Amino acid sequence: MKRFLLLYASQRGQAQAIAEDISEKAVAYGFSADLHCISESHKYDLKTERAPLVVVVSTTGNGDPPDTARKFVKAIQDKTLPSDFLAHLCLELVVEPWINGLWAALAKHFLLSRGKEEMNGTLTMASNASRRTDPVTPELLHIESQVGLLRLDGSRRKDAEVLEQNAVNRGQSNTLIADFEPSLIRSIPPLSQASLNIPALPPEYLQVHLEESFGQEESQAPVTSVDPVFHVPISKAVQLTMNDAIKTTLLIELDISKTDFSYQPGDAFNVICPNSDSEVQHLLQRLQLTDRREHCVILNIKADTKKKGAALPQHVPEKCSLHFLLTWCLEIRALPKKAFLRALVDHTGDGAEKRRLQELCSRQGAADYNRFVRDSRACLLDLLLAFPSCQPPLGLLLEHLPKLQPRPYSCASSSLFHPGKLHFIFNIVEFWSDTTAVALRKGVCTGWLAALVESVLQPNTHASRADGEKALAPEISISPRATNFFHLPNDPSVPIIMVGPGTGIAPFIGFLQHREKLREHHPDGHFGAMWLFFGCRHKDRDYLFREELRHFLKCGILTHLKVSFSRDAPVGEEEAPAKYVQDSIQRHSEQVARVLLQEDGHVYVCGDAKNMAKDVNDVLVEIISKEVGVEKLEAMKTLATLKEEKRYLQDIW
Repeated sequence: MKRFLLLYASQRGQAQAIAEDISEKAVAYGFSADLHCISESHKYDLKTERAPLVVVVSTTGNGDPPDTARKFVKAIQDKTLPSDFLAHLCLELVVEPWINGLWAALAKHFLLSRGKEEMNGTLTMASNASRRTDPVTPELLHIESQVGLLRLDGSRRKDAEVLEQNAVNRGQSNTLIADFEPSLIRSIPPLSQASLNIPALPPEYLQVHLEESFGQEESQAPVTSVDPVFHVPISKAVQLTMNDAIKTTLLIELDISKTDFSYQPGDAFNVICPNSDSEVQHLLQRLQLTDRREHCVILNIKADTKKKGAALPQHVPEKCSLHFLLTWCLEIRALPKKAFLRALVDHTGDGAEKRRLQELCSRQGAADYNRFVRDSRACLLDLLLAFPSCQPPLGLLLEHLPKLQPRPYSCASSSLFHPGKLHFIFNIVEFWSDTTAVALRKGVCTGWLAALVESVLQPNTHASRADGEKALAPEISISPRATNFFHLPNDPSVPIIMVGPGTGIAPFIGFLQHREKLREHHPDGHFGAMWLFFGCRHKDRDYLFREELRHFLKCGILTHLKVSFSRDAPVGEEEAPAKYVQDSIQRHSEQVARVLLQEDGHVYVCGDAKNMAKDVNDVLVEIISKEVGVEKLEAMKTLATLKEEKRYLQDIW
């Protein structure tokens, strides 16, 4: 067994799951993975490490390293280190398609390092498997060389059962399945008759026992990260949009006066939220555990597990009830990964349902998985309702459902402007789910918050509650997020450009409030220009903070306000307004270029990462190229320099 060091840095568990998958598969390929979280620096030493190093690392926020990698990143960025400090390692970034080639790369490394030039035979592992059409497992390794044939079969899957099922499906008549469209629960040819390459069965490792509590005290707090948690009351809730707006936007004010929670404009914080109570109840019913909802959950590692480094999940507190576990600890809305689907196969009794789950997790069924699971936002409950004969044990759910993550929100206020208060805004996320039955679902956190404040919600008004009144709604739990760079310049004379359509305006309200107070405290100070590019659908429906922005503009705090309305048509002969913020920026390209390139200004972008932020970035490249007279590549380099100098900052999601 050839050892390699396998490190992971994960924010929400994705990179950890990939690393654990690599570790499990390594044995079948003749390798031993020494697996550690990258934060466990006492368990490995890169200075003396001579084995290959594989790092699986995610990004969070705006390409930032996950929390567990902060110390590692800081350490390797130490400018006192020699330039060849890590030259002795093999460092790679991991993406899913690359994993299949990992084993060949490791094998080649060990062959070369031992000077075995004579072993020049053909190495066919992942590449060989990818050309096969018969059912094989990822652990089936073939090394064909001059020294013979080596077969390592680490599969625990019942190959004969799958082969038999494939034969049955190949013999089915096309006429039996030609009269319906594919869906989550059924397929059509060629997939329905194809031989399948399905993942290896993940080894089970958790043993769950439900024990009557008999009045024992239950843990009422979900396990969170190392960050401190503050329990704060909601002191105000306001609907910022009109009732006929496409999206409903709410503002919530938290009373932090009795805590030591502090923040700057531009900061973000986490809201610790539960799963939907109705979804938890439905899940308990489907698992036939409703009558045991208050039982205490006792976890142990299975004595005969084949999982390397099996450990109890850290996000499950001791002495918690089953209901608490499903409500506060597990992300029951999480997208089921293919490994989870593979595990469900072995707990499904009906042959047709078993076959469909195999298809959805197979290489051949990738398109169906994307369409009916990923794109449809299917969750565990959807699968259990779609496949009635599937009866997974509770331990399997704990093994595959990730931790329920807190939801991040941008601060939409300044503590100078609102002492002892913290504002944040959000759209109530709503989407249609039609995996099993058409239903309108709300976001886990936004739906919960909206329900919390529903009875006390104020219309869009400036009326505020008198000091000393009791909180309108229950307390919620929040925690600070890592310090970021999305802050006002230290020098207030530096001009800034703010781009924030929709709820992306949140941090800029804090910026403007903060600047107003700074000007009050320093009436003779020199303050730079403040540009705001805001956008919404309709001027009369979802123009957030309209009166506040007019106030800042009138007072001279806000120098330029440019608003675009994507769904409003021009009235009469007036000039058509800019449709999107990037269009508005384009119309003021000369001024934008001057602020960024001649006045050393800063540009801040907040909001949608998929479309808006990309479009704004492209427009900035065009503006620099046009105004400076350089090629696009040179303009891109200029923009990259602004990012490095922390003068082009993004808070996008």
